[in-house]
This record gives sequence, C-alpha cells and structure tokens, in this order.
Amino acid sequence: MNAAPGQQTAEAPPVFLTRLERAFKENERAVAAAFFAAGFVFDMLTTGRIDSWATIGQQAVYLAMIMAVLLQMFREQGLPAPEPAGMTRLKRWSYEYRGPAVHFLLGALLNLYAIFFFKSSSLAVSFGFLGILVALVLANESRRFKALGLPFKFALLALCFLCFFATLLPVLAGSIGLAMFLASMLAGSLPLAGAAWRIRRSAPERFALARRQILVPLGCVLVAFLGFYLFRLIPPVPLSIPFIGVYHSVERTAEGYQLTHEREWWRFWHNGDQAFRAQPGDKVYVFFRIFSPSRFADQVQVRWYWRAGDGIGGWALQDTIPIGILGGREQGFRGYGVKSNYQPGSWKVQVETTDGREIGRIYFDLEPAAQAPRMWQSQIQ
Repeated sequence: MNAAPGQQTAEAPPVFLTRLERAFKENERAVAAAFFAAGFVFDMLTTGRIDSWATIGQQAVYLAMIMAVLLQMFREQGLPAPEPAGMTRLKRWSYEYRGPAVHFLLGALLNLYAIFFFKSSSLAVSFGFLGILVALVLANESRRFKALGLPFKFALLALCFLCFFATLLPVLAGSIGLAMFLASMLAGSLPLAGAAWRIRRSAPERFALARRQILVPLGCVLVAFLGFYLFRLIPPVPLSIPFIGVYHSVERTAEGYQLTHEREWWRFWHNGDQAFRAQPGDKVYVFFRIFSPSRFADQVQVRWYWRAGDGIGGWALQDTIPIGILGGREQGFRGYGVKSNYQPGSWKVQVETTDGREIGRIYFDLEPAAQAPRMWQSQIQ
C-alpha cells in the first residue's frame, strides 16, 4: 500500500536492534545483574586511595547534599504541595529529580564503602557485613525500595556517615583500635543527632516525628555497627593486604625483597610454596604487603595456626609475632614472619590488628621431604 501524498512512511528499525531489544526485555534482571557486577568490578579497579583528599572531599559533598535534601523533605511533611505554576524552572526541576538524586548519591557512597571494606579483609571473615552493604546497594536500585519513606532513607544516610568516619578518623590519626572505632562512631552520629536537636529547638512540635524518622533509624544502625565490631566482622579499614605468599627464603636487596620458592608452573594460582616441601633445615617464610595511609604507624600481629593432616582437629595457635608497620608506600609496607619449628600438616597464617580484626590470611600444606637438589625460582617484591 502506497503512502498518501505528503505523508512519510516510518522506517522499520533494523532487525538487529529489534532482536536486541527483545532479548533485553526477556532477560532484564540478568542483564541488570551483569551490569551491576561489571560496574562494581570497574569501580573496585579504578577507585582512588582511601586517604586521597579528593575521594574524602567527594564523600563529604555527597553526604552534605543528601542530608540537605532529606531534611528539606522532612520539613515539608504535612504541608500542601507547592503549585508547579508558581515555581521557577530550577525549583520545579529540583522537586522533580531530588528523590532520584538522593538514591543515586546513596548508591555511589554505599558502593564506595563496600569496595573499601572488601579490600580490607578476607571475605570469609567479613562476609556478613559486606553482604549487607552489597544488598543495600542492590536494594537502593529497586523501585520498591525507592518508594519507602524517610526513615529508611535516614537509616541509609546514618550508615554512610558511620562508614565515612570509620574510614576518615584512622587516616587522620594514623592508628586503629577500639578507642578509634568508638570515636568514629561518635563522630558519625553527630550530624543526624545535631539535626534532630536543632529541630527540637526550632520546631518542638515536630521533634516526636524527628525522633521516629531520624534518631530511631540512627540508633538501630549504630547498634548493628557496634554488634558487627564486637564479633570482629567489621574489616579494619584503612588497612588492606594486596599480597601475601609462602616462601623458602626472603632476602632484602637493593631492588626490593627477593622471594625464593620452588612452585611448579601449573600451580599458577598459588603465591609461592603453598604446597611446602620441607627438607631438613628449611624455614617457612610468609611475606606480605600491607597498604596503609601516609603518616600511619601502628602494629599488626602475624598468627600461625596448625591443624593435623587428617583434618579432624581444629586450628591450634602455634605462634604470634608482632610487627610494626609504617604507611605511605604506594605498594604497601613490606614485612614477613618466619618459622623454623614446625610439623607436617595444614597451616594457616593470619595477619591481624592488635584488637583481633583480620586483615588477610593464607593457607598452605607442609610435608617433609628427603634431602635432594631443587630448582629454585625467585621474584622481587
């Protein structure tokens, strides 16, 4: 059928685009999950240092913007909605997009803190805490979550404030520990507690509402945070271990630390001799790099655990070695522990803070071997 004169026939979209659109609609959840995972990995690889002033400043700006919008929405509760005709274009735009903007900024902050905490401990220890952060990042993107009221948004803001100060104060003070953690929790509670106090002074009739929507969510998040710390599930930010391995020898040279091992080529996933064949007189070295911010000076503990080869018994602590660390190196502070008295079986070495929070761990199996020539390999760290 020909088009009438003066009319244009709409061109059909290309077949490829039609199929792509159909595939996206049929697999929308899977595609969204894949993009989220890819974005998380990309952010993890590109996120700046935890002690970068640009990164710290960006977090502070985001927190201030979120708090300003949420407090404005709190004050407007119960009031008649303003007429769009009487607003300026900028004010009308802000009213329309402030909700999505809050969720975007909350998502950016939660994603950042999930990355910081993920880098600061082994997943086996901090899985519960990190799982909650990742779940909140995902929930923040859902329509149902976005429709929840102000108490949930203030709870997320409280979590972001606590995470912000839990990473900031150790960077500024150059140390970690129980006192530093409690100070960071106090500092993280002050912004929302101060906002509620100001509401009580300026509008006493709205303080009961502020208590329900601001202070109660803050208290719940704070109690949960303290509970995770009590069970040592909060990763020890800002410390992290980007590398840890088991070796036959560690020597300091002009180029760096020379690590010697005899790992077979096909054990490419091992760091050094995680299948350790101990000939008479051998020593076991565990080398690690710990990232810590500039001007950071504290102590960590290297704990050696042993379990019999049958795997029936539990892990038994064999030794604890304290090591002082200094921050500032881009590749991290380099250190190692050495053990000359050992027995065959499974071994686990954990690097922990002085308050018992794990930064990283490595497993290896040790078996005795007869005296024989060996093919050594070495690397520089």
